[in-house]
Amino acid sequence: MTDQPTLSPDGLSPDALGRALSDIVTFVDENGWDQPPILFALVPTATLAQTQPDLIDPDDDSELSPIAQESLPIGSEPSGNADLEHILATTTWPAPVTGAALVQEILVLPPEAEADLDTAFLQVPGDPDDPTGGDAVLRASADAHPGARPARLAIGALRDGCTLALMQLRPERGADPAGIELLTHHDLATDLRAALAHTLDHGPDS
Repeated sequence: MTDQPTLSPDGLSPDALGRALSDIVTFVDENGWDQPPILFALVPTATLAQTQPDLIDPDDDSELSPIAQESLPIGSEPSGNADLEHILATTTWPAPVTGAALVQEILVLPPEAEADLDTAFLQVPGDPDDPTGGDAVLRASADAHPGARPARLAIGALRDGCTLALMQLRPERGADPAGIELLTHHDLATDLRAALAHTLDHGPDS
């Protein structure tokens, strides 16, 4: 007798969210880089097969189907993070939505870059308590840092509390594409994962 995978309260396997995020990254990657953030609703594929069968491939064996929402009107300027926080804080989902996902492009810096950014912040002119000026300088310093690496962050959350973050590093210029490699870590984007999970705590829209 073989052990059966433990299902979530929604009847999903432990791999359901990871596969959905992987499918989302593949979908987004087809349109290249330098894209705005995109929100996705995660709906059980079985539910869509019953209610909107035209949207489902008969051979689709996935547990969750991502449904892309409109691209978020968020730029790369320092105010973008505040805009994203506001959008997530005011987002709710209807009852059929089991989870949500967000894809956003970010900059990844090496650990040694922290000292460089601290130095840049200390050199900010004007009011030291003005967060806008400091954020602008830090963002510019991060953009210009020689160790900065663009990446695509995909985070997901389910109503049962499960969250996950995957990261795809942008290939170096001229590198041969070798498929999409996704990285993860339990501490990756924890604040953003919590904010996305909170959109599922507001209760279904009526």
